[in-house]
Amino acid sequence: MHFRNKVTFWVFATAFINASLVFSQQFQKVKVVPSSRENKVDIFIDNKLFTSFLYPTTLEKPVLFPIYSSNGTMITRGFPLKPQPNDPTDHPHHVGLWFTFENVNGLDFWNNSYAIPPEKKYLYGWILTDKILQTKSGNIGELIYHANWVNNQKKVIVEETTQYEFSGHNNQRLIERVTTLKADTEVVFTDAKDGLLGLRLAHELQIPTNEDQTFIDNKGNSTLVKGGSDKIANGNYLTSEGKTGNNAWGTRATWCKIYGKMGVDSVSITIFDFPENPNYPTFWHARGYGLFAANPLGEKIFTNGKSKMNLILKKDEKVVFHYKILITNGSNTPSFNDLNK
Repeated sequence: MHFRNKVTFWVFATAFINASLVFSQQFQKVKVVPSSRENKVDIFIDNKLFTSFLYPTTLEKPVLFPIYSSNGTMITRGFPLKPQPNDPTDHPHHVGLWFTFENVNGLDFWNNSYAIPPEKKYLYGWILTDKILQTKSGNIGELIYHANWVNNQKKVIVEETTQYEFSGHNNQRLIERVTTLKADTEVVFTDAKDGLLGLRLAHELQIPTNEDQTFIDNKGNSTLVKGGSDKIANGNYLTSEGKTGNNAWGTRATWCKIYGKMGVDSVSITIFDFPENPNYPTFWHARGYGLFAANPLGEKIFTNGKSKMNLILKKDEKVVFHYKILITNGSNTPSFNDLNK
């Protein structure tokens, strides 16, 4: 499994930022370094840590965490793995960048975390990485891994093969993710709110609010997110359809961008959907409190029950999901017109 045209994807991601850039000068060297002591692969760009692929047995899913902009600013929330001052502590299953779903053959892979009581763990699923298939350094760094989506008895329901590619130039960082899911039995991804590609944002990139918010998952578990006089949050969403702020939630768009000030820099993160993905363009499960997710399989809740999207895979059938995450920092961020070119 390989990206069909790496150069095309990178040119697409960089051309709108500075049309005068010369392609041969764009790349910074990427080093992909597996650890010999931990279940971890570090990714360095221009000799600076960009992110780490973490897959310890203590996590219910593999994640990229932490993630840094080119100037070394951590754009992901630190809690619970690396808490930062003033970090919100809601939703402990929101770690870095991840890919899971709320209802796969009745099991909740999304909400599983250390916070689930042992007597309820049977209701949840795990994604266990068993093989690092390939790592490669160069102008484009590559990581390919294999993982099993399993139940509490470790029975495999879905096999996952994911290819990451990492690139960087000046004030940009780019992640490409192509995930292939193969059913080991008949599998139903039942239409649900919590999925699919998720990113938990640093506090600064939250949308400021004075209101407390309560969120209830499909098992009735309630999570309170406190509002108040937050002097840190200053983020805002923008979609390809012109939706902004909290109005981005539950709407379809080909891309969605979060942006705000972190220190002296403007920072933005744009997630791009791809036409070959199921139910394109995706719905955006983009919450003001810091959850930034693309979920094409949550149609029922996002349309207030007008339609639904249940993805059914027969045994050995496959489905592919492809996303791109562009991180920029500097005096400004890509504009609406730039991103819609």
